[in-house]
This record gives sequence, structure tokens and C-alpha cells, in this order.
Amino acid sequence: MRPARVFATVIASLLVVAMGVGLWALMSYLSLAPSPMKTPSIAEADHGSAAGAPDRPTPPLVAGGARPADRIVGDDGLEEVRPAAEGSPASAYAVDPDWAGETAERTGIPQRVMESYAAAALWAQDEHPRCGVEWNTLAGVGWVESHHGWLHGASVRADGDVRPKIIGVPLDGTGGTALVRDTDGGRLDGDTEFDRAVGPMQFIPETWEMFAVDARGTGEADPHHIDDAVFSAANYFCSMGVDFASDEGWNRGILRYNASQEYADDVYAAAQYYAEA
Repeated sequence: MRPARVFATVIASLLVVAMGVGLWALMSYLSLAPSPMKTPSIAEADHGSAAGAPDRPTPPLVAGGARPADRIVGDDGLEEVRPAAEGSPASAYAVDPDWAGETAERTGIPQRVMESYAAAALWAQDEHPRCGVEWNTLAGVGWVESHHGWLHGASVRADGDVRPKIIGVPLDGTGGTALVRDTDGGRLDGDTEFDRAVGPMQFIPETWEMFAVDARGTGEADPHHIDDAVFSAANYFCSMGVDFASDEGWNRGILRYNASQEYADDVYAAAQYYAEA
């Protein structure tokens, strides 16, 4: 090979090596530079961390006043629905049935239960103006706690009663449960040794006694009635002194209902889904 050609080959090889080194240096620099913001995927948007409050949902349309009795098919066949007592929270904050029906169809929440979530949120706005809890948060809790009252073969009757009653495991300190000795003599949960969570929103009897709301004006709040249970949950949330419209306040409030970040994440995912449905 002629010297000139050898020299040219060496120069070409050096240029290739230099270009490779330069490209490697450029890629290294770009890897250290901040990457552009990206739009979250559907999975990230729906199931992100519960570090923030879920989106605010479409507000319910208010009907108000005692709704007329209606006849619909319940678990015992055709039955008459007893309206809430005049002036009771469930009556005064009753939502428009058309809105409830459309929202129930979009979200998959049974309409009777949807009406409770929406009415309780409207009531909370007036009773606790600084609370900020929305119906989708109540629905998120209701889904995680009892699948909206349909857990373990239970169902929500036309009049709002949940039957058979939903009663949790004994809180005896085993299997990851807290140790909570009986506080109600078994009146709500049928257990005279340990407390058990009761109803579609899974209240511990002691907490129920402190925050129960007689939503239908019957004279006694019932944790196994969907209206009383959901209104009481709203009352409990709004007693915490946190702002559920803020990211920090929402997460803190959910953790006070159940001190598990996994639980808060599950509620967040459900509440976000309902807000966006």
C-alpha cells in the first residue's frame, strides 16, 4: 500500500473515532439535561398517587324538598319508597333524579346510592362551608368500603336499607386489625367482646356514636341505611378541620378515615374515575 493511501486511511479512521466520541459526549449531555414535561398516560391519570385531591366532579343539580313516594322494584318485589321526613337533610338536599340517573349510568354507581352521595355533599357545603368534600370522594370511600353497599351479597333496597347488614371482622388485634374492645354492648355490630365496622361506610361503633346523622328524620340514625351512613361519613370528614379541596388536606382526611396509604390510593383512583366519567 502506498504511503499516501496509508496516511489517508489513518486520517479517516481518526475522524470516525472522533465523531463517535463526539456523539457519545452529546448523548451524555442530553441525558443529564431536564427532559420535557409529558402528558400522563390514562393509567397515570386515573391511578396516580393519592398525593393530591381528585378532580372536582360535575356538581349535582338540586331538587330539594321531600321527594314523592315512588314504586320501584326492590329486593322484595314491587315496594313503595317512603320519602324522607319534611325538613330532614335527605329531603332538603335531595338531588334532581334526572341528574342522578345520568350520573349513575356514566359511573356505574346505583342511582339510589348516587342520590345519597350527592345529597350528602350538598348538605356538607352548607353545614361545613370550609370542608370541600365532594360527592366523588364519598363515592370513592363507598366503593372501597362496601362496593356501594353490595359487598358479600348485600344490596341497597329501594328505601335505602342495606340488607343483609354489612358487618366487618372483629377488631381483636389479629390479622393486621387494630385492637378495639366493645364500646356499644353489641348494639350495632352484635359483638359484645370486640367492636366491628358496620354498614356500607364501615363505621366503628364508637365513631358512629360521635358523628352519626339522622339524615331521614326518623328519630335515630342507622349505620345500615345508605342515607344515614353517607351523611355521617360527610359529617365525620368535615369535623376534621381539613380542606378537602386542597391536595394535602384531602390526603390527610382520607388517612384519618383509614390510616393506610394504600387505602388512600384506592379511594383516590375511584374518586378520580367518578369525576372523569
